[in-house]
Amino acid sequence: MGMSEEIRAEMVANVWKIVAGVGDTVAEGDTLVILESMKMEIPVVAESRGTVDQLAVDEGDVVQAGDLIAVIG
Repeated sequence: MGMSEEIRAEMVANVWKIVAGVGDTVAEGDTLVILESMKMEIPVVAESRGTVDQLAVDEGDVVQAGDLIAVIG
């Protein structure tokens, strides 16, 4: 069993769209959520394969740099 991976925001942005849900199996590079900042869409991707154990954001939320977005188990 591997360790959980925390996916965190790299910048201040709006959560534009949630792509993956809790319980979804994701591969490395799969998009989890799409952030929007300064009219640019920024995909937040899984850095390893696993299952989405937690989504810490909702569409429309504003995240700060370092905020938890998701946990991959």
